[in-house]
Amino acid sequence: MDGNERRVGIEYLSVYGTQAFIEVDDLFVARGLDPARQANLMMRRKAVNLPCEDAVTNAVNAAKPIIDRLSDEERASIALLVTSTESGIDFGKALATYVHDHLGLSRSCRVFEVKQACYGATAALQMATNQVASGLMPGRTALVIATDVARPSVKLGYAEPSQGVAAAAMLVSDRPVILDLDLGANGLCSYEVMDTCRPTAEIETGNADLSLMAYLECLDGAFADYAARVDGADFLQSFGALAFHTPFAGMVKGAHRTMLRRLKKMAPAEIDADFDRRVAPSLQFCAQVGNAYSATVFIALAGLLDGMDFTLPKRIGLFSYGSGCSSEFFSGVADARSAERMRSMGTQAQLAARRKLSIPDYDRILDLNAPWLFGVKDGEVDISPFRDIYDQRFKDRGLLVLKGIEDYHRIYGWS
Repeated sequence: MDGNERRVGIEYLSVYGTQAFIEVDDLFVARGLDPARQANLMMRRKAVNLPCEDAVTNAVNAAKPIIDRLSDEERASIALLVTSTESGIDFGKALATYVHDHLGLSRSCRVFEVKQACYGATAALQMATNQVASGLMPGRTALVIATDVARPSVKLGYAEPSQGVAAAAMLVSDRPVILDLDLGANGLCSYEVMDTCRPTAEIETGNADLSLMAYLECLDGAFADYAARVDGADFLQSFGALAFHTPFAGMVKGAHRTMLRRLKKMAPAEIDADFDRRVAPSLQFCAQVGNAYSATVFIALAGLLDGMDFTLPKRIGLFSYGSGCSSEFFSGVADARSAERMRSMGTQAQLAARRKLSIPDYDRILDLNAPWLFGVKDGEVDISPFRDIYDQRFKDRGLLVLKGIEDYHRIYGWS
């Protein structure tokens, strides 16, 4: 896995966790959920969109801190923009076109959108990596943005506390700072399964037990394929840290435990110690946002880089899973520069500064959000029902917000 002549990977990574949240503890009490199951979730907070936010605004607000750090020449060199989302706003028009416009990217840029449940952003990352690695467009870079909004149909049962909202943006180049990818070190596992789906614009549904089993089977299969391709790869010894797709933090802990039991026959205390050392830091942001679908594995990567000691370089193993299903195990190397750059993006401070919502406010906002998700022809976003939150978290802060819709065309502006 060492000695790649060509270095390609993630130059910048930025996470946007919205401007409001609820405490998962409060939600368990309000919904009358069994507190014994809360420990298994390992979730602290759930990110919440306001009606002036959607998958487009989240994508732009995630990417803008990266774009603002680039020179005019560097911005013009972005030759590919791919958005990954399950939260599309049109059956034909990609939300990437809105993102492209509001980030001020060049017209000489390939722009499109991908969908494959929670795996989509990893597919986009690999596509972007291959374009940069090909050398066919020297000096050109790619921007990959994962952005999703959980549907309000999860306002029932144990899915609700884990389903979140967030976006993660990555600049891919031949100057990797955040993560120097191991080119060609990829393990894949894919097959058809109906574990989760969105059969209509309003419904998220599925079989939670089947999804858990598919996730575990794919982790096992994807790593086995990785090990078959990468000589000497060992789940315990090859990686100084691990970042997994995180539907909820407890699922990652269970998956890690299953792998070490099967591959290494380790005792529970040894497994717990390894989890605390190599995996737990990756959960710090995921546990404050909730399941943001294809963004979560990269939010986990951000958590690792922000919360772990990278004085000595570490190889990170990453596992991406998308229902339906597609999965991939891949890897890259991060070092002290990676951690320094990630911390400079201010994710900790952004998440800490969000507005805490009461459960009545949260329920009211879910109802206000419902008309804006898909298929609206005309309308103007009325901020008066949440004016106090808007004034505190949006006004004069230069965030992109949804203003309204005119003949199906979504209109955005800066707060």
